[in-house]
Amino acid sequence: MNSTAKVLVPNKEWLVRDGNRKIGSISKQKKGYAFLKNGDQINFKSLAEVNAQFGIAIFEENIKKIKSDSADNKNYAIYDFPCSSKPHNPVYNVKKKLPLFVKSNKSKSQYCAGHYIIKFRKGWVKSFCPKLITLERYPFFGPVKTETELKTLLNNVSRV
Repeated sequence: MNSTAKVLVPNKEWLVRDGNRKIGSISKQKKGYAFLKNGDQINFKSLAEVNAQFGIAIFEENIKKIKSDSADNKNYAIYDFPCSSKPHNPVYNVKKKLPLFVKSNKSKSQYCAGHYIIKFRKGWVKSFCPKLITLERYPFFGPVKTETELKTLLNNVSRV
C-alpha cells in the first residue's frame, strides 16, 4: 500500500490516501489514535502501530505544516466546537442545542460554532459557522466538531 496522509487538523486529524483514492482518516484520541474507514473504527496505541499497519511513516514524511505565526491562524472554540473567528458573548442555546456567538461586541448577527450540513434547493451543502438565521430557515444537521465527522454525516444523508 502506498499510503500518504494529508493534515486536516494539525497534530489531531489526517486523511489517509492510497494514491488518489481516499481510504479513511486517522484522529488523535486521548489514549492513542483511531483509524476510521466506512464507519468502522480501529484503535491504535501509538504512531508506531499506525505506521506498521500502513507500511510507511505517514506522519513523518507527508504532513504539511500550517503557519501558526500570524494572529489569523488562531484556533477558537466554543463548548469544544470550532469557530471561524474570535467569539464574543458565547452562549449555548439549550432548546436548539446550538453553540452561539457574535463576531464583535457590537454585532447583532449570531453565528453557530461548528460544522453543519444545510439543505438548500440544490441539495445538501457543507457549512462552517453559519449564521443562526440560516439554520432557522433551512433543514440542517449538526453541529459536529471535525470535518471528518461532517463528511460522514453528509455521506449518510446523501444515501437516504
